[in-house]
Amino acid sequence: MYKLKKRIISTITVGFISIMGNSVVNITESKILKEKQILPASTGKSLPRFGSLRANVVNLRRGPGVRYPVDWVYESKYLPVEIIAEFKNWRKVRDVEGTQGWIHQSMLSNRRMFVIIGQMKTLRRNDESKSPAIAKLETNVIGELKRCPTSSGWCKVSVGGHKGWLRRVDFWGVYAKETIK
Repeated sequence: MYKLKKRIISTITVGFISIMGNSVVNITESKILKEKQILPASTGKSLPRFGSLRANVVNLRRGPGVRYPVDWVYESKYLPVEIIAEFKNWRKVRDVEGTQGWIHQSMLSNRRMFVIIGQMKTLRRNDESKSPAIAKLETNVIGELKRCPTSSGWCKVSVGGHKGWLRRVDFWGVYAKETIK
């Protein structure tokens, strides 16, 4: 993603497989946990909720409309975002860095994605710490959430052709007690 035409692009490694991706910066858990109350939305879906970017290039605007200036241009399809408000066809979102702005609904997807935060994380075969490792995931790797049982601190994910389990605290893109089926 870049701000006012400044681009930050990095290489992401999944185990021994290199994948090109776009950079996002880690934030503290306290920023992630802010503003988690459920509010009604014009779509009837609860707020806040997670979604992801639908296109390779998505503008983040200062306000809900094309007359507002573009503050950021995301160049990362499937980047997870938290939808925190709605106004007509516009959604106010927050990214993993805590940056907020408005994106047109056509540029957002309900597809549930995640991004690795902190240091390198281990993708495991089963939902337990002693399970064999499948891959090592570096910071900013983006993958898809497949299932997150309510009673578990783990989620089943898919990333770079690998399927396995990650602890919820290892990534951004799901709430602590959220269930994904």
